[in-house]
Amino acid sequence: MKRNIRLVIAFDGTAYNGWQRQKNGPTIQGTLERKLSVLCCESVCIHGAGRTDAGVHALGMVAHFKTGAVRPLSAFTRGLNSMLPHDIRILEACEMPSDFHSRYHALAKTYRYDLFTGDVMPPTRRLYEAHLPGSFDLTACRRSLLLLMGSHDFASFEGAGSRDPLRKDGRGAVRTIFQARCSPISGQPNRWSFSITGDGFLRHMVRNIVGTLRQVGMGIISPDDFAAIVAACDRHQAGPTAPACGLFLEQIYYNRQDIPVLQDTP
Repeated sequence: MKRNIRLVIAFDGTAYNGWQRQKNGPTIQGTLERKLSVLCCESVCIHGAGRTDAGVHALGMVAHFKTGAVRPLSAFTRGLNSMLPHDIRILEACEMPSDFHSRYHALAKTYRYDLFTGDVMPPTRRLYEAHLPGSFDLTACRRSLLLLMGSHDFASFEGAGSRDPLRKDGRGAVRTIFQARCSPISGQPNRWSFSITGDGFLRHMVRNIVGTLRQVGMGIISPDDFAAIVAACDRHQAGPTAPACGLFLEQIYYNRQDIPVLQDTP
């Protein structure tokens, strides 16, 4: 019986066309599969807990693969890291039961989005924060974030190609948000960080939420307008898609007790 190996992966997505393998450019999945196939001396197919878009980063992507290779777990951390490019790193490797699936067994995910609202973007942060200059009303953004809590149809924030809208089975665009927060980054003027935890996310959902909240922060729309956008289930009502560079897949949860829930201040 083949071993089932679970990896926790961090990567800088700047140079990649997202997670999922494709023919027209480098991807995280494709890069990992090529190196793992060499390491294991067999063809390897790796399954991620989700798909990230081009330019999106990860601090804790979880993935699994099956292999007949008899190698110590250190081969899948130190050994694999020595073969990978410097913008992909394996943080952990462990052996799991044969039925573990990184995607189907995931209960929730946390995404973080960082942005800078000052006039001049520091060049050293340009790949990891979105530059969205202008005023920022933190109180109004926090009021709007509260409206995301619980289960809602998030079609207003759904990117094209997220799912087949003609399918009658499944949950459609309904997702449950457990926590949604925005905080200033300590000691760094004009820097802000959003954190959203949910049981799943539609394509571009976090980036579309942030793009709309940016309009709230600038006073272009009000929290009441934001509530109407959520209720409309119409992507055309929401704001623009925020740039990919500010988005991080921060953590994936497999135990319910680990999932963060809303605290007093969003």
